[in-house]
Amino acid sequence: MPYEYTLMPSPVGQLTLVARDGKLTAILWEQERANRVRLGELREANDSPVLLETARQLREYFAGARSQFELELDFNGTPFQQQVWRALLTIPFGETRSYSQIAEQIGNPKAVRAVGAANGRNPISIIAPCHRVIGASGGLTGFAGGLGAKHYLLALEGAGQAELGF
Repeated sequence: MPYEYTLMPSPVGQLTLVARDGKLTAILWEQERANRVRLGELREANDSPVLLETARQLREYFAGARSQFELELDFNGTPFQQQVWRALLTIPFGETRSYSQIAEQIGNPKAVRAVGAANGRNPISIIAPCHRVIGASGGLTGFAGGLGAKHYLLALEGAGQAELGF
């Protein structure tokens, strides 16, 4: 079965919402790096219930009216990547974690770089909040949507305002 997608304008640029079998599988950025998220055949589906619901919840999030998402997710990656991505879902709205904290949380404290690599390949950006992961020094680090988008999302959530200087 092919993946279904729809496009959604947002304050951080156009997002491509992707689903398969009634579950959200990806949120891609406008300037998406080739092969960051590997998907199969895509077909436009502007009437897909899961994509319509995802867009609705994202609009609420960007309007400041939603802090948690209620969507069925389908992470497609290695078992280690999936473990990291599920750990992202536990970071509370308005808070941040370091890569080393995520590595400790998943029981592999020496895997800081591997956690960073998995975080960078998170297919379901914003919903699985990889933007809430920052460097050990408290500074912003790489982000698939760009550091401007990461800054915007953290500011929207009120996360790290003192330590990140915004």
